Amino acid sequence: MKYAYLGPSGTFTEAALLQVDGAVDAERIPAANVNVALSMVRDGDVDAAVVPIENSVEGGVSATLDSIATGQSLQIVAEILVPITFVLAVREGIDELSQIKQVSTHGHAWAQCRLWAEANIPAAVFSPASSTAAGALGLLDPEQHHDAAICSPLVAEERGLKVLVSGVEDNLGAVTRFILVTRPGRIPRMTGVDKSTLILPLAEDRPGALMGILEQFTARGVNLSRIESRPTGEGLGKYFFSVDVEGHVGEERVAAALSGLHRLCPELRFLGSYPAAQGVAPFVDTHNSDEAFIDARGWVQSLRDRL
Repeated sequence: MKYAYLGPSGTFTEAALLQVDGAVDAERIPAANVNVALSMVRDGDVDAAVVPIENSVEGGVSATLDSIATGQSLQIVAEILVPITFVLAVREGIDELSQIKQVSTHGHAWAQCRLWAEANIPAAVFSPASSTAAGALGLLDPEQHHDAAICSPLVAEERGLKVLVSGVEDNLGAVTRFILVTRPGRIPRMTGVDKSTLILPLAEDRPGALMGILEQFTARGVNLSRIESRPTGEGLGKYFFSVDVEGHVGEERVAAALSGLHRLCPELRFLGSYPAAQGVAPFVDTHNSDEAFIDARGWVQSLRDRL
């Protein structure tokens, strides 16, 4: 197996990849950004890629949501949760917080440490990096101008960086969710604790359009664990919805909801059903059980047999 991941080495994304069975001994290829990682999957250069999709503090990762929603279809086969903690690494010669003039990190990391930074290094200018690891590695490059970086403890340890402060995140217990993405193929079997991800374009902008979509889930007892709107890029007011639902396409209630959604949004994109990392089974009313759907379908068929 060959895997791509948001690099460079030492990112939280690589930490997520290392949780995948067999990945420790597999070939792991760092990608410059999410689009490159997913393009490597689409082009067949790798078997799968791990990319971040959601953070418990900042919400959805726009680059992933947009890239996976368009272009050649891809499939999510697993999700991985990684607890997030950050350290402030500095160049040699920096011994005090007051010496820091410029700090580099990924935008999502900065958002998770902004309050700490405002309170402790208020004069420091934020310099965006393509990843937390890239910002940290810049401290070893004499041509880079930042004198501090917010990064993972792993990359600081691996690269021998000087850590001035540990635990600089604003929210203790923050978690980032990563997804394992492949080309479309067999859907993982039901576990009873599953999640499905969909892309739902809004077919037409009219009153009640979103309500019509949500009703497909409500009527079948399917709970949404995430829903986000993203611009299509085709002009103001043009959006699609990225949705996670509790359940597997193999379940009657989820299949029925997808059938109803397809009538409303023929261009919907099914991104896969896969085991939910948190392992909490959804509550399902008796009238939304597989048995209830099968019984109801049989009853209707008995009426149609009399036509």
